[in-house]
Amino acid sequence: MYSIYVTYKTLPGHRADFIRELNESGVAAAVRAEDGCIRYDYYLSEKDENKILLIEAWETKEHQQIHVTQPHIATLKALKEKHVVDTKLGEFELK
Repeated sequence: MYSIYVTYKTLPGHRADFIRELNESGVAAAVRAEDGCIRYDYYLSEKDENKILLIEAWETKEHQQIHVTQPHIATLKALKEKHVVDTKLGEFELK
């Protein structure tokens, strides 16, 4: 299994809109339906109203690399340009 985390810092007051638009646009559902996707879940910080943590788990690293080439990722990028000021990515191991 290949797992990554992504932290998003949204513009002030944009977190709820970003999450809502991810769901309404179908991006989250499309990712979850991708071959090899085990987990794709967003978590909201209780300490910072502008932070979001995304946990992704894939069968293999190759599945995740194919994921970033999918058409719905263009929609995600557009939503990030509208709502997100900083993105950080890291890998971790789930046991």
